[in-house]
Amino acid sequence: MRRIVAPLFVRGLPFRSLAPPADPATVTVCAGGDVMLGSNLDTAWALAARPPGTRTLLPSPDTLLAPLRPLVADADVVLVNVEGAIGAGSAPRKCRAGSSMCYAFRQDPDVAAALRRFAGRAQVAGNVANNHAMDAGVVGFEQTVSHLRDAGVHVVGSDTLPTLVPLPDGDSLALLGFSVFSAGPDARDLEALARHVARAAAAHARVVVSLHLGAEGVGAQRTPNATERFAGEDRGNPVRIAHTALDAGAHLVIGHGPHVLRAIELRGDALVSYSLGNLLTYGPFSRVPPLDRGAVLCAVLDAAGRVVMADLRATHQVRPGLAFPDPVQAAFRIIDSLSVLDFPATGARVSAGLLRHPTRH
Repeated sequence: MRRIVAPLFVRGLPFRSLAPPADPATVTVCAGGDVMLGSNLDTAWALAARPPGTRTLLPSPDTLLAPLRPLVADADVVLVNVEGAIGAGSAPRKCRAGSSMCYAFRQDPDVAAALRRFAGRAQVAGNVANNHAMDAGVVGFEQTVSHLRDAGVHVVGSDTLPTLVPLPDGDSLALLGFSVFSAGPDARDLEALARHVARAAAAHARVVVSLHLGAEGVGAQRTPNATERFAGEDRGNPVRIAHTALDAGAHLVIGHGPHVLRAIELRGDALVSYSLGNLLTYGPFSRVPPLDRGAVLCAVLDAAGRVVMADLRATHQVRPGLAFPDPVQAAFRIIDSLSVLDFPATGARVSAGLLRHPTRH
């Protein structure tokens, strides 16, 4: 059972404990960052990564996800970014020979069902609006969407229409996904972004937007209110894009792509997480701090879609991408300090994992 906490307030609305029994008029959405459970496009790295005496090239996705299941046990909906295609067999070559800034990922088909099982009773949604969803080409993208849907995972970001996720109270949660890449609607088109979100908000009280954008890596922890560039690409202005989604009617915006933790904003009764880092990326990636720290964000939405409570559950990844709840909860300190630096008036303060508005107590 989760702890009982004192009420918090955002625009006069009390944050409530996430402890059961749950209020039937609310829904708990838990979101994680990037998920990539071992690429089958090039498995040479896996030979060196597997433990001594292990015969299988890649561990089962259920085994990889198991340590993180307690972090989403109270969720009604779990949202993750599916960082890579899903499928098997041959695929067109994405990266040119000798390229040092190109990566191609594709996960085995059984990953789709494992993602569905990861959340237990909760609904599971996977965002495919990102820079790796097309790593196995157009046909591979179509296979990814098919594998996810066949497994019962709600696909987000394959087009501009909201993905409707049924909720325990009989209502639906509207999810939209945008990126600055070829897969998914272009988040940099602010007029179109506002139109798509407003259309969803006109029909549904609870609207959540998933955004894949921004610079990447150790030097990308700060969140600028300016256009970011990485690897020669326009990665969008994360603040303008997120605020456009809020102004159009979203109350919860989840960012990912930088592979590091970033600030969280509390704007009235809405929340923006600019990056939750990597949730679980099993593969040949750097684990130097702060790339090894991530978080699951759980937000409680009321019947009008407003965020009435939110907290963080910290994660830690170790080579070759095994993820666990973080006993030192480093994400709390990282997000708290970044939020103060980048958003002095609206940046969330983090106390024992709970998010507080900087000017309200």
